[in-house]
Amino acid sequence: MNNEIFFSLHNLAHQSVFFDWIFVFTSNTFGYIMVFLAFVFLFLHTDGVFDYRTPFLQLKNKIKEIALVFSSAVSAWIIQAVMKSFIVTPRPFIFFNDVKPLFLYGGVDSFPSGHAMFFGALAMSLYFVHKKIGYMYFVVALMIGLARVVSGIHFPIDILFGYIFGIIIALIFRKIFKNK
Repeated sequence: MNNEIFFSLHNLAHQSVFFDWIFVFTSNTFGYIMVFLAFVFLFLHTDGVFDYRTPFLQLKNKIKEIALVFSSAVSAWIIQAVMKSFIVTPRPFIFFNDVKPLFLYGGVDSFPSGHAMFFGALAMSLYFVHKKIGYMYFVVALMIGLARVVSGIHFPIDILFGYIFGIIIALIFRKIFKNK
């Protein structure tokens, strides 16, 4: 089933130069832009009221939000790197000789998807602090994951487990930050 889903999605590649560019952009550059925008949002967002009597408490809460979101996402990235040193799985373009990726990335480090883990953790932790932005970032995570499958860089199972592991990491960090 994993292979059937992969080929169904990967068949969208190499159909149009424009759409190939969109898939490559979404797989790579789009994520960096969205991470920057998440940081800017967290830094600048207020709930509409600035309480001049407790500015340091508000600053402390803002720093706590930023720390929760980015510590869970960065930890997810580090954990996936450690996992990939123990789990050897070839990427689709290595596993199947006839798969032509839209760009080359990695080798035998397909499972789990680091991008899916990072953006799964980012989206979940953003959801904890700002639900609407969290929903938006779940869509971003889905777009990036799908683009990486279409590009021939990951199998769907890599993406799925990346999301699951990333969400679990965000849940752990939420628990850690609630206890402080």
